[in-house]
Amino acid sequence: MAVNLHIPPESSIFPVKGLEIGIAEAGIRKAGRRDLTVFKLDAGSSVAGVFTLNRFRAAPVQVCETHLATGIDIRALVINTGNANAGTGETGLQAAKQTCVALAEQMGIKPQQVLPFSTGVILEPLPLDRLVAALPTAVSDCAADHWFAAAHSIMTTDTQPKIVSQHIQLGADTITVTGISKGAGMIRPNMATMLGFLATDASVEPSLLKEMTRAIANLSFNRITVDGDTSTNDSFIIMATGKVGEPIDSVADPRYNALYGALANAARELAQKIVRDAEGATKFMTVRVEQAKTPEEALKVAYSVAQSPLVKTAFYASDPNLGRILCAIGYAGIDDLDVNGVNLWLGDVKVASEGGRHPDYQEEDGQRVMQQPEIEMRIALGRGEACETVYTCDFSHEYVTINADYRS
Repeated sequence: MAVNLHIPPESSIFPVKGLEIGIAEAGIRKAGRRDLTVFKLDAGSSVAGVFTLNRFRAAPVQVCETHLATGIDIRALVINTGNANAGTGETGLQAAKQTCVALAEQMGIKPQQVLPFSTGVILEPLPLDRLVAALPTAVSDCAADHWFAAAHSIMTTDTQPKIVSQHIQLGADTITVTGISKGAGMIRPNMATMLGFLATDASVEPSLLKEMTRAIANLSFNRITVDGDTSTNDSFIIMATGKVGEPIDSVADPRYNALYGALANAARELAQKIVRDAEGATKFMTVRVEQAKTPEEALKVAYSVAQSPLVKTAFYASDPNLGRILCAIGYAGIDDLDVNGVNLWLGDVKVASEGGRHPDYQEEDGQRVMQQPEIEMRIALGRGEACETVYTCDFSHEYVTINADYRS
């Protein structure tokens, strides 16, 4: 059951000028579901991406990186679910390339102008014949208002679609920001078993969009964790179709901050929705680390706490066994940490100070906070001014059930 995950009504999901989406049923893993999605971009669009750091990165990730590196204008994206095309060697790489060739033929563009994406089971060959056979249907289905259908079609173990959309004022122009994401398990920054696609009809110079995409990923998708597993297929794409307004080519442009803020907020919401819909999650947890020497140090502590199975299971049970949090702080890898300077809050309750239990802390206060569906942990290290925030969830029996049965 997703934790406070807002699904906007279709009437408030706005099309992005210069972009159409088509959906088809390819039967890649299961019959009777629409599992193939095509994005069509008008000429002149800018596209940038950030991908997994897993050394076993999937074949489509490798192809995406190669095509983006050429600098050619990207005209299409193709996404299949049910099969990750990862751990598939040279055969998988050729399948990803042939996917691009097949879609390029349908659209009258070059294969290098296509970015492929896959998500699903690892170490299984991609059923290329089924994928290619469904491409004409997906292309003919393309329409500007198919975002909601696409949010459903890219789902795997997700229980809810993840979508954001808004209009913002950019100087004299009204522009659109709309995006979708998927992911529920195998989630850890850099990035996760997640796909994220964010689009705007604003005009952004390609090299600037690349910088924006990396920075936005670090504020959003690289600040979530469900289970600490970095997947083989993580991909986050931002597309700017350039249909509205003059190009933004510098951070000095007075419109830059407004656009960056809108894209960053949308990406953060999409990332948080992944955690809210995490496999078996019953609680959405924010881990904020303050007073660290460096951002890297703050993130070490935040992830140590956010990924501790003992911490996560305690929160599932609403068991205020909060020594588990101190334990995770202690093994985060800060060798010179003075524990006497560490303070810990759970919501509005101060739990620990001066190396031990805070004198006013009562276990019933901790339990009161832990019973809430949304919980913030705040950790002050007393070492500096750096601050970082990570979003995570609890571990429930359902997480084990989902992952034990995933291939069934």
